[in-house]
Order: sequence, then C-alpha cells, then structure tokens
Amino acid sequence: MDFGLVLQTDPPASGVVELMQRAERNGFTHGWTFDSAVLWQEPFVIYSQILSRTERLIIGPMVTNPGTRTWEVTASTFATLNDMFGNRTICGIGRGDSAMRVAGRTPNTLARISEAMKVIRALGSGKEADLGGTVIRFPWIKEDAELPVWMAAYGPKALKMTGEEADGFILQLADLYLTEWMVKAVRDAAEAAGRDPSEVRICVAAPAYVTADDSPGALAHARDQCRWFGGMVGNHVADLVSKYGEHSGAVPEELTDYIKARQGYDYSHHGRSGNPDTAFVPDEIVDRFCLIGTAEAHIEKLNALRELGVDQFALYDMHDAKEAVIDAYGETIIPAVNAAG
Repeated sequence: MDFGLVLQTDPPASGVVELMQRAERNGFTHGWTFDSAVLWQEPFVIYSQILSRTERLIIGPMVTNPGTRTWEVTASTFATLNDMFGNRTICGIGRGDSAMRVAGRTPNTLARISEAMKVIRALGSGKEADLGGTVIRFPWIKEDAELPVWMAAYGPKALKMTGEEADGFILQLADLYLTEWMVKAVRDAAEAAGRDPSEVRICVAAPAYVTADDSPGALAHARDQCRWFGGMVGNHVADLVSKYGEHSGAVPEELTDYIKARQGYDYSHHGRSGNPDTAFVPDEIVDRFCLIGTAEAHIEKLNALRELGVDQFALYDMHDAKEAVIDAYGETIIPAVNAAG
C-alpha cells in the first residue's frame, strides 16, 4: 500500500515543505494539499519547492477543480513541474466545494469535470486537446510526459463517471462499509465501460491520530482533533441528500444519517480542528470515518482497507500532533502494513 500526506497550504510555506520532507523520510510516497486559493496559499507555487527538496515524492492537489483555473493553464502548470522534476505530479480533481463556494460560485457539474479531465490529461501527457473548437498541443512537452488524473467522488453518478473515465478514485473517508460499497461502484462502472477495473487506482483519504494507549481520555482527545472531518464530509453529503433525497436508496444511509443535526457551515474554519460547526458529528462517525487509536488499531484498519482494494491511504494531518503522527507511521505503521501485504 502507498501512503500519502495531505496538508493545507497555511503559511509559512516552508513549514509545508518541511512536513513533506519528513513524510518522504518516513516512507510516504505521495504529498497532497488542499487547493482553495482564498483560504490558503497557492499550492502550485509551493509544489515546486516541495519537488526541489524531495527525491521521490509525487505531488498534487486533493483536489483542484475545473472552475478556478482555465484547463490549459492547469495542464501547463503540471507539465512544467513534470518537465522540471520528472513526472512527479498527479492531478486530483473534484467539484470544488470550498474553492468555489468561498468565491461565491456554485461547485462544478459532473459534465464540466468530465470535459476538464480529458483536456488536462491529454495536454499534460503531450497530446492534442480541443478547447471548444480550438485544438492545441504544448509544443515544448517531452515525449515521455504523463499526467494521471484521479477523481474525488461520493454520489452514484460521480462514482460511475470515476470508473468510466478517471485514472484513480479519491474517497475522502475511511469507513469500511462505505469504502467497500463505493469501490465496488467504481469498479463495476469501469468494467461496464470496457476498462480493466484494476487500472483504476483507489485512494482512501482521512485524518489519522495515533495515541499512546486506548484510554478514554486519549481517544476523546484524538476524536476532538479529527471531528472537523465529519463536518467537511458533511458538506458533500448535504449536497447528495439535496439531490437524491434522504431515503432514496441511491446513497447509503450509513453516509447520510449523521447530518440530520447539521446547522450549516462556516468555511473560515474549514478543515481545522476545533471547528465549531462540527459539534453535530458524533464520536461514532469520527471512529468510522477516521483512523483513531494506537498504532495497532491503525494497522488493523489499514489492512482491512487494503483487503477492500485500497491502493493508497492519504493521511490528513490537520491536528496538534503533525510530526508525531508522521513519525509513528514511518517507524511502526507503514512497515507493519507493507510487511503484512
């Protein structure tokens, strides 16, 4: 199993770079960041610094979207970084929850994401792409250029499109039942489209907090540090409920039931521990969606995720133990999971 580190690009950028370096030293293969230009610093500028100070780490956004940059600019940025550092970028893409809403826009449609994925992947891989009647190709790109595009999804239509079109699937939660359900939906769609389902890489992304023991106090603190994640996921779940209804059967109730007490969301606290808009998230959801507890508990859940077909676990590191969790994964958890695999 591969391991990724997910960060927000809070200033100073040097701190983000240092954590990514630490992750590479501890056996992580991927480095991801949020991409929301109002809430955090511009990630692609920071990517160049991360790539120049690491040797193997693959870098990309979790996730960008097709609405905040023109598609040829996005593709050119990735292609330039790959030309400089040797095909070490990856494009995670989605509807653009915080990036679009904070700027007063509506998240992108699936149709727009589909068009953007085709253009960005083609241009970033040195091929031609049609920009609505104008066909272009980067004349400076190398022949061995490549740019995988992974799509973030929850709902049935998005999962279907991921299986049909994306190189990878990003699932932002680590619940075992929901992971199995959604991975199956993606792979069924890939097979129905004539693709080899195993070619669609599966990435589960969630907060992880390693405790010294499983005492009630230690677990309570870990849950409070990661509760923000249930609120972030709740934004997407609220969109699904609005679209499909509460009990439509289109989306598992194991995903939708917990947002009934949700009152709203203030993006100024987005992705941060202590977010006051996430008090509605119960402990059960934190335990299901995140990895909480001793190193042994993490190893057990990661092995279960791997058995469900997960190729990468990307660790959201937004809490009060960033360095400690990276080190615990490098010293104990990653070696144990890879040995078992």
